[in-house]
Amino acid sequence: MVMFMITIDTAKKEDIEDMINLLKQLFEIEKDFIPNYEKQRKGLELLLDREDAVIFVARYNGRVIGMCSIQMLISTAEGGKVGLLEDLIVNEKFRGRGIGTKLLLEAERYCKENGFLRLSLLADKDNIKALEFYKLRGWKFTNLICLRKFFGGDRVE
Repeated sequence: MVMFMITIDTAKKEDIEDMINLLKQLFEIEKDFIPNYEKQRKGLELLLDREDAVIFVARYNGRVIGMCSIQMLISTAEGGKVGLLEDLIVNEKFRGRGIGTKLLLEAERYCKENGFLRLSLLADKDNIKALEFYKLRGWKFTNLICLRKFFGGDRVE
């Protein structure tokens, strides 16, 4: 019997290529995003350089097969630090093995240990599997919707 050993730790600069490949898989199923190698590289580099953000990765045999990121925000509604969870994705070849749950639990642990009062995320309304995943893990739907407006770059609306 082959042991399937997954480790969760924080991302490093040398993980960027693997994370870009994961983001490509994610953005191919999300209608609001377009995979763009250079933009994803720049975004990951910026996140890795921030002290108020963290990227967790799941590794199998040293290779990154899953990821999620957390950025700290201040909420006037909560009166303190809250987190924004983004980019929770597991390589399609490794899904259904509890890796996404491990990443989510690590994100929740990090937020609790760092005094965050809430963790929120945005999910594609048509991604039924993802919505069910979060619901089964105790996440609640809200009445909020996401609005956005672009400034500069190649996505000005």
